[in-house]
Amino acid sequence: MAQAQRPNLIYIVCDDLGYADLGCYGGREADFGAVSPNIDRLAAGGMRFTQGYSNSPVCSPTRFAIMTMRYQYRLRGAMEEPINSRSKGSTTLGLPPEVPTLPSLLKKAGYHTALIGKWHLGYPPAFGPRRSGYDEFFGIMAGGVDYFTHCSSSGEHDLYVDEEEHHEVGYLTDVLSQRAVDHVHQRAADAKAGKPFMLSLHYTAPHWPWETRDDAHVASDVAKNLFHLHGGDVQTYRRMIHHMDEGIGRLMAALREHGLEENTLVVFTSDNGGERFSDNWPLVGGKMDLTEGGIRVPWIAHWPAAIPAGSVSTQHCMSMDWSATVLEAGGGQADPDWPLDGVSLLRVLRDPAQRFERPLYWRMNHRGQRALRDGDWKYLRVDGNEYLFNISMDERERANLMAREPERLVRMREQWLAWDASVPPIPADATVSLGYSVRDMPQR
Repeated sequence: MAQAQRPNLIYIVCDDLGYADLGCYGGREADFGAVSPNIDRLAAGGMRFTQGYSNSPVCSPTRFAIMTMRYQYRLRGAMEEPINSRSKGSTTLGLPPEVPTLPSLLKKAGYHTALIGKWHLGYPPAFGPRRSGYDEFFGIMAGGVDYFTHCSSSGEHDLYVDEEEHHEVGYLTDVLSQRAVDHVHQRAADAKAGKPFMLSLHYTAPHWPWETRDDAHVASDVAKNLFHLHGGDVQTYRRMIHHMDEGIGRLMAALREHGLEENTLVVFTSDNGGERFSDNWPLVGGKMDLTEGGIRVPWIAHWPAAIPAGSVSTQHCMSMDWSATVLEAGGGQADPDWPLDGVSLLRVLRDPAQRFERPLYWRMNHRGQRALRDGDWKYLRVDGNEYLFNISMDERERANLMAREPERLVRMREQWLAWDASVPPIPADATVSLGYSVRDMPQR
């Protein structure tokens, strides 16, 4: 692809969003109306995927996959479920700077790269966004912070410009959105002159604590306990999504203002399935689970110059595939010493009729979980119990067909074991931070 034709790239990742939280995925309206009108417009003007997955049902492991375009299990830091405060000062629990990443490879290809939002892949001085390919960073290093004080669960202030602590008043979702809008304004002239940009916009919304922009008066009390077990409600959760949606609307308006929307690839997703207030219908389970509700997530791609509007795809895919797609769209090349596990979906974006089959694998230290999706079928193991589901007929994973299909069960079990032998084992000292583990989501 000629340099002047290469798209700008915006990779939006939200945090703990449920499969059916968005209107375009069947979500219900809240008492204030539509929850996600701007994201819904992205889907209407682009392509929506109904069989898309995250690489993990918990945040930082998925982010390793997004960054490296490889199964996260290949790196020690991603064995944590997820990285927590004990990794501060560690030289092993993070994304090693020598590992090629999506931003580092795009930077080599001539892109200006920036991350606005959540990093959660290890702490300086050993790790950090600027050490892994980003020209600029504004955001948080930890997994979650209070939306007003910007303090992590350990009570430490956690908002940075590059690696310098930065203090700013404001509701975090709005602060990140405004930074992204400002970034488009700053990069527009270069983008028009043939120097495209890659922006990772990684929101913390709708991750706990459950605070809307109108809750500043109670933020000091909530900040004392970020897990906020006694608080929150569905309407607050939906407003948090709506605040993020409003910011995405302003971002798209900035692209249009500069004539950049037509040739900008915008990808939207979540890092894993939803938590306590999420709507995952018709799926069951949620964050920390390898049932469909923990790993099936929204995937939306908007690129008017290349993607037919109103498209829907049933292509099976996961986080690392989308990063491989963004890399190919930008003309970047994988490092031959670090071959990709992700498979580019660019051909599917250009032609919705295109579809290909490939197996998808997962494993979790938590509850000894294993999963394999291959075609219509899914093999699942939890707490030593095995399951076999035909997902095309049973998305709710209710009918365990292992007794009716014993040969398929054996074949898929052996297939998973062969894959598992190809990646490093989970070390004994890897930790699990449960947060809010969802066993079964509330039903409609």
